[in-house]
Amino acid sequence: MASHDATSVLIDGLCFGEGPRWHDGKLWFSDIHAHWVMTVDAEGRLARVVEVPSAPSGLGWLPDGRLLVVSMQDRRLLRLDATGLTEFADLGPLERGICNDMVVDARGYAYVGGMGFGFARGEEYRPGAVLLVTPTGEARVAAEEMLFPNGSVVTPDGATLIVAETRAARLTAFDILPDGELGRRRVWAAVDGMTPDGICLDAEGAVWVASPMTGEVLRVREGGEVADRVRPSQRPYACALGGACGRTLFVLTAQSHSPTKVRALQSGRIETVEVEVPGVGSP
Repeated sequence: MASHDATSVLIDGLCFGEGPRWHDGKLWFSDIHAHWVMTVDAEGRLARVVEVPSAPSGLGWLPDGRLLVVSMQDRRLLRLDATGLTEFADLGPLERGICNDMVVDARGYAYVGGMGFGFARGEEYRPGAVLLVTPTGEARVAAEEMLFPNGSVVTPDGATLIVAETRAARLTAFDILPDGELGRRRVWAAVDGMTPDGICLDAEGAVWVASPMTGEVLRVREGGEVADRVRPSQRPYACALGGACGRTLFVLTAQSHSPTKVRALQSGRIETVEVEVPGVGSP
């Protein structure tokens, strides 16, 4: 198994970065507790895209190029138009807690993780769900009894959704049906001892998994074999493959996920390391 013990810091001074996606030559991400969707290029030039007062998380794009943003606390999916953010779907009737990460496939179907409880508000844990939002903005529950659904990816053929279940220490896969619904739920990989958070997919079908509580990002094959390991400078919460050749692994790290602490510490970083296999699929 390969191992990378040295990463480079591309940028620091963030509050808490999440939802990284390589798109249009830049890394897009949400600084959740600063309430901004942002971009950074390969030289570390940072830019603000749009402010999301109720905290942004998952990002994705419709086929026409418009950005979708999960607004966490008010449980809405927002769309960025020429005049600003508008509501694309109200997820409140489907989600009791807060909404979190998201993946949007090539057809425009969005899969949003509903935590099931107010994680940042200290509410008692409850199972969550994967919520489906169609390209026309219709929302419904696609999968129930998810144990803290987090990072998600869609395979390049559009046939499979893989979701990190943080509380279950596993990656769970579904078949994506022609109407966007999910079927044939199964364990893609058990990752015992880890806290799988953000994930990304590479061209060999392996998934990079950020595990904040163990302080590492692991490259996991279907079935659970660990093929590679990266140890960043602090806790990793999300990851994405991108860069000019698709082989730069961007790792979003912080010292804590506590809203109070991250605003005071501003320890959020984006760290990078070059890996052998490029990224594919969505995001």
